Amino acid sequence: MSGGKIATLVLAVVVLLAASMSVFIVREGQQAILFRFGQVVKTNYKPGLYFKLPIANKVRIFDKRILTLDNPAERFLTVEKKNLMVDFYVKWRITDAAQYYRATGGNRQNASQRLLEIIKNGLRAQFAERTVKQVVTAERSDIMGTVTRQANKAVQDFGVHVVDVRIKRIDLPDAVSGSVYQRMRSERERTAKRLRAEGSEKAEQIKAQADRKRTEILAEAYRKSQQIRGEGDAQAARIYARAYRKDPSFFTFYRTMEAYRKSIGGKGDLMALQPDSDFLKYFQSPRPAK
Repeated sequence: MSGGKIATLVLAVVVLLAASMSVFIVREGQQAILFRFGQVVKTNYKPGLYFKLPIANKVRIFDKRILTLDNPAERFLTVEKKNLMVDFYVKWRITDAAQYYRATGGNRQNASQRLLEIIKNGLRAQFAERTVKQVVTAERSDIMGTVTRQANKAVQDFGVHVVDVRIKRIDLPDAVSGSVYQRMRSERERTAKRLRAEGSEKAEQIKAQADRKRTEILAEAYRKSQQIRGEGDAQAARIYARAYRKDPSFFTFYRTMEAYRKSIGGKGDLMALQPDSDFLKYFQSPRPAK
């Protein structure tokens, strides 16, 4: 290869390197800062291809999309002095690249650490004002909203915006979970025993009422039966009396025959009477005495 061709090739490579160092691309979802000898020159770049001076200018690219900062479970103390394991995450994004660079040096890890400390302090203050019951019920959303607003006030100089703070899970520490569950079981057992005792008492009351009602019904039925029996006996007596008045001798004869039938003829019957006893008068004469 001749010296002229080598020189041409070297020149082409130098031109390509100079061209590659003179352009930069800002993609959708990105934001860029243009520096000139370490000083910020421009930040408001739209997606596209841009030129820069190879030595004088440098470019830093930052993500413009919403970023997620996930924090592992951490202890927080409630107003009752009870520890809770809280797992949360933060949604945030860079809103001002230049301000973000000045505050954090463009180091995302540094920014995340500072943001986490702000969020933790906010959560710690909110949990310290509430009971366990309050932080796991409706006030949970109030906590997240308050912490988000307070965090945005604290990061105004960071060039970032906190989109949302979300509590994923709240648990008791493993050391106390067993005792808490045991206490819950004991409370449920006490409640069950109380309900069973109340049920037994109610059952006894219902049984006593039923027994009393039964006794009242039987007593009323017996009273009515005796009344009806008495009325029947009275009616029978009146019928006997009318029959006696119509034919006293026949009535006397009939009643005597009834007495004979009931007292004579049974196995082992034995009577000791005088032959002229009035009870045996119909054995002496086939016709009733006038």
